[in-house]
Amino acid sequence: MKTLGKVFMGIVYAVLYAPLLVMVVFSFNGAKSTTTMNGFSFRWYANLFADRAMRGILANTLLVSVCAAVLATVLGVIAAYGIYRIRSKPLKSAVNTVTNIPLVNPDIITGVSLMLLFTFFGGLVLKRTAVLGFATLLIAHITFDTPYVILNVLPRLYGSDASLYEAAMDLGCTKTRAFWRVVFPGIVPGIFSGFIMAFTLSLDDFIISYYTNGHYNILATSLYTAVKKPISPEYYALYSLIFITIMLLLTAVNVLEIRSEKKKLK
Repeated sequence: MKTLGKVFMGIVYAVLYAPLLVMVVFSFNGAKSTTTMNGFSFRWYANLFADRAMRGILANTLLVSVCAAVLATVLGVIAAYGIYRIRSKPLKSAVNTVTNIPLVNPDIITGVSLMLLFTFFGGLVLKRTAVLGFATLLIAHITFDTPYVILNVLPRLYGSDASLYEAAMDLGCTKTRAFWRVVFPGIVPGIFSGFIMAFTLSLDDFIISYYTNGHYNILATSLYTAVKKPISPEYYALYSLIFITIMLLLTAVNVLEIRSEKKKLK
């Protein structure tokens, strides 16, 4: 039974990671072929950094993703702490339900509804028809990133010792100082996990971005246009770099969590 379980897990991981491995391998292919290797080469990585248009799209994507992740993390931590401090169980349950709605709501509904909201607001208040761009895209990404941050931070708050916070208050700390000295250090791994998830989701999103970006081009929408013709291996190189970066960030998150658990045990 154990052997069967290991075989099954091996098949699952092969299905999950084989496409990524193929992409990374062919990003070093010397030719455009996607069926045979024609020698090891950094050609596509060199072309990637030499392409001004691609660098501009990458810069746009990173700007949106980093800004959205930072703002969503700040809002998510504040919201999570607010939910944690709610004493009324019916109210807390209602707030949690509202928080979870964006997670289960189809992306196309979120994207279309945000597009309609932005165009309605632009026409009614700003008296403009072309309002979609960087600002609307950023707001849209913050909207769907924030609930994920809340879900990463809340378990850390519930797992913390409330008596430590009360003891800090008894010893003369203000509420703000008690939060930063006692509560915040314990939820740092959750905050970092929420930030990484928000950044990854923002980097990956296509549907909501497609409806809210206007003429502000990012990687997801750029790739949608690129796949209508033979795709350039430069995209293999680019997404290989992104994949490796995400893997390193997730490794850092896991290391922080392991160290946090060891400190708790001590």
